[in-house]
Order: sequence, then structure tokens, then C-alpha cells
Amino acid sequence: MDIGYIKLYRKITHSFVWTNPNMLKLWLLCLMKASHSGNKFLFNGQEVHVSSGEFVTGGYAIAKEFNEGVSSDNQVVGRTLWRWLKKFEKEEMLSIKSTTKYSVITIKNWNEYKANDNQVSSGRQATVKPVSTIKNDKNDKNDKNIKDNSRKSAKRTYDVDSNYYQLSVFLFEEMKKNNPEVKTPDFDKWADEVRKMVDLDGRKEEQVKNMIIWSQSNDFWKGIVLSTKKLREKYDQMKVQALQPVKKNSWQQNAKKEELPEWANATKSETKETPLSPEQQQVLNERISKLKSTGKEAGV
Repeated sequence: MDIGYIKLYRKITHSFVWTNPNMLKLWLLCLMKASHSGNKFLFNGQEVHVSSGEFVTGGYAIAKEFNEGVSSDNQVVGRTLWRWLKKFEKEEMLSIKSTTKYSVITIKNWNEYKANDNQVSSGRQATVKPVSTIKNDKNDKNDKNIKDNSRKSAKRTYDVDSNYYQLSVFLFEEMKKNNPEVKTPDFDKWADEVRKMVDLDGRKEEQVKNMIIWSQSNDFWKGIVLSTKKLREKYDQMKVQALQPVKKNSWQQNAKKEELPEWANATKSETKETPLSPEQQQVLNERISKLKSTGKEAGV
């Protein structure tokens, strides 16, 4: 449940974000995602501590939240969103600290945007009138209970550049070679199964990648392994088959050895010549003598 508030000032109409609806939406998203008070989050398989006015995100996560419910024609790609975030940083609206797995974004002058509980409940007019009050998804009254209750069931999110996420995308691309109409999966769920293969099952990332290649090139397993969950479930069975030597085709195994005739198998030494009879030998000698005498007369 979304609870809590932020303040939005009229001066925003003089900012460069006002001229771009999507850029304005991104800035509001940053304000609403910022933690009302310090808290801990599970992101990309890691527990991350953020202070008041901060939130943790990644390239894929921010794009997913920004484009939630938006038609594909109107969605903004993650690269563009990050370019806008860097512009916000350049304009000193926020700061970004990144690791290989996530980024922590800090809203500058957070106290100017954070509404205190007394002000909201009493209905007193603020020193600077807000244009509107917007619900914030983080509130210090309920953060602890929400996090404690949802920690076990919270869905893990993975940065698009993480190895777990990239291996999930790799399996999807290999599957598309076999079936171009395969539906795009929930890559966060797929990445979590890859994480389990690496962290819990002790597989190396290179081994997982090689098994993906083998499974999608095998006539049988390419129809079975249609998710990283199934890849993990059938990994040991496929490994046994993948390590077996290549067998000859059945027609090669069943083909009978061709039997050759005796003359083809006989060697030269085994071949016997039939001797000439005395009459045949006399005729042959006469022909030879005649040929010799003919050659002498011709001067050969």
C-alpha cells in the first residue's frame, strides 16, 4: 500500500524537466521512490542500506517501473532514462553512486520535498505552498512492518548488466533460434534461478552458459528446457548425456559388413598360375622364334 507524502513546489514549472513530460515523470518517480527514512532493501540478491532521501535501483529496474502499464509505442528505453538521470545529477538535483550490481540515488535537498507528519495531519499551510501532495511508497511509520512482512516473499530484482540477468537473456536468445515466436519471460525470475544454480548448486557461470548452448542444440532437450527453472531442474540429467561420447547413427551400427569375393581378398603371392601343356608351349616357342627372325630381317 502506498503511504506517505512529498511536497511539490510551483517553481518546478521553471525547470527544464517541465518541458518534457517523460522527464518530469522520471523526476517525480525519483521523489516518490526516495526513502522517507533510512531503510534496508533486497536488490539484485544483496541487502542494501539507504538513508533518508535515497533509493536503490538499476538500469532494468528503473525502466521497468517507469514503463509499467505504458503501451510499447510510448515506452522509454533504459539508456535514455539513465541519460536523463545523469542530467539530473549534472544539474545537482541528485547524486548517483554505482556498483557493478546496483546504483544508490540520493535526492539533493531532500528535506525540502519531505512532508513531516505534523504538517500533513494538522492541515497547516506550509511556508511554501505545494502544488499538490503525492503519495510516497515509503513512510517511516509503516516501512519496518512492510519490510518485515514482505522480506520472505519479496521478489528479487536484478540489474540488466548482472551476469545472472545476462545468462537469462542468453537462454532466451538461444530459444528464439529454435522458436522465433517464444514469449518474453520475466527475466527477474529467470535470473533468480541462475543465481541459485551458481550460489546454491555450485555451478560456474561458464558451465551454465555451456549447458544452455548444449540443451538448445539437442533435438530432445530444446523442447524441454524452456526456462532457467527447467534448466536448473534437469541440469544433472543433461550433464550425464552431454559427457557421453558421440554414438554412431543406428544405420551405421546395424549395417552388415560387405563380403568380398575370394579373388578380391587373395594377395598376389596367393594367386596361382595354371602351367601350359607341352603342345601349347611348343606353339608359343615357335611364335617367339618367328618374331625374332622377322625383327632381324627388318634391322630392329
